[in-house]
Amino acid sequence: MAQLKIGQAAELLGVSADTVRRLVDTKEVAGGRGEGGQRFVDGASLAQYLVDSSEPPAFGSAPTRSARNRFTGIVTKVDLDGLIAQVEIQAGPHRVVSILTAEAVRDLGLEPGAVATASVKATSVVVEVPQVPPS
Repeated sequence: MAQLKIGQAAELLGVSADTVRRLVDTKEVAGGRGEGGQRFVDGASLAQYLVDSSEPPAFGSAPTRSARNRFTGIVTKVDLDGLIAQVEIQAGPHRVVSILTAEAVRDLGLEPGAVATASVKATSVVVEVPQVPPS
């Protein structure tokens, strides 16, 4: 089980440490205390919370207009199939899916709840569809 510090979880969620403590206290996210009494968040539970609570960016907002190349988030799913693997990362409102070798997944210790950064490199990959605001 991946354990994250309260501050680390807060950074991933984009909220305060107090908000994360409340999420743990209300059992929306699993957590507890370590040997020294320091609070922690269960990474897999936080991953599920991120998936369940993420909303797509609003029409015309900055996330729908700008392209970025690094997405730091939390691993929400890992599917191993022979020599290849599919890894899903929830980075704020963005879901990033990557296909890589199963060996790389094992070497990096990727599992639901782990913090990871997806780095996207391409000469030109911008996909857009026109959206009409709801009437």
